Amino acid sequence: MTSLQELPQVQNCAVSSCSYNADSACHAGAITITADHAHCGTFVEISFRGGLDRSGLVGACHRSDCRHNDKLECTAPGVQVGPGADAADCLTYEAR
Repeated sequence: MTSLQELPQVQNCAVSSCSYNADSACHAGAITITADHAHCGTFVEISFRGGLDRSGLVGACHRSDCRHNDKLECTAPGVQVGPGADAADCLTYEAR
């Protein structure tokens, strides 16, 4: 099992409309990448900003066909989130 210190960081988030985004940095405690086109399942667009005073982590990845996925956890050194098939996708996703 991966410890919290080993979870990859969201290195950059280009989705300025997300309420966890501040200055292109994710401030969610941990994001989930969904199986649906590697979408950031934590993306939320509401009228106020939220999150923590640190960079977000990748808590879970449901995209089992990604080469960085090991037992539903991301093994990439860090991820980029931005527009892809949807407004907020994991741009680090690579098919096996």
